[in-house]
Amino acid sequence: MARYTGPKTKIARKFGEAIFGDDKAFEKRNYPPGQHGNNRRRGKKSEYAIQLMEKQKAKYTYGILEKQFRNLFSKANRSKGVTGEVLLQLCESRLDNVVYRMGISTSRSGARQLVSHRHITVNGELLNVPSYSVKPGDVIGVREKSKSLQTIQDSLAANSSVYEWITWNTEKKEGTFVTTPERIQIPENIKEQLIVELYSK
Repeated sequence: MARYTGPKTKIARKFGEAIFGDDKAFEKRNYPPGQHGNNRRRGKKSEYAIQLMEKQKAKYTYGILEKQFRNLFSKANRSKGVTGEVLLQLCESRLDNVVYRMGISTSRSGARQLVSHRHITVNGELLNVPSYSVKPGDVIGVREKSKSLQTIQDSLAANSSVYEWITWNTEKKEGTFVTTPERIQIPENIKEQLIVELYSK
C-alpha cells in the first residue's frame, strides 16, 4: 500500500497552508522551503503550474497517490453532476477520510492506519481497505476489541468538529454516513475547477 511518508511540514510550507492539520513547525515558518523561500519576489507562475499545485494539494490533503487520484477523476468525469464537485465528494467518501471526519483519528494518515490494522467496521463487518467508498446510510464503528485503544479514546475526546452529513454515537463509538456532502459543506480549501482543467488538457 503506497502512501506519502516524507516530511509533512515541508509540503505544508510549499502550499502555504497546514494541509496535514495542526503543525507547530509550519506556524513558525509558513513560507515555501528552500533558501529563497522567504523571498517575496518569486516569478509569476504559469497557468499549468497553478493547476498542478492545486492537484498536488488535493492529493496530499486526502493522502491519495497519482494513479488512484486519476481513477477518481475518471469516475467523477463519467458521473452526472459537476466533475470537480463529484471528485471532492468521492475523496470525502473514502473510508479513511470518513474515519478522520468522525474524530476516531486526529489525522487522515492515522485513520488510514486504523483501517489497515483492522480496527474499523462498516455495517458491523471488519474492513481494512482505506479507499473503500462509503455509501449514504453506512454505519462506521470501532471494533469491539479496539474501543479501549488509548489513541482512539484521546482522539475522540479532543474532537470538536461537527459535520452535517455525519452523525456520531459516543456510547457505541459508531457513526452514520448520512449523505454525500455538498461542495459548500466540504471545508477543504481546494479549487477543484483547476484540477478539472488540468486533467482535461
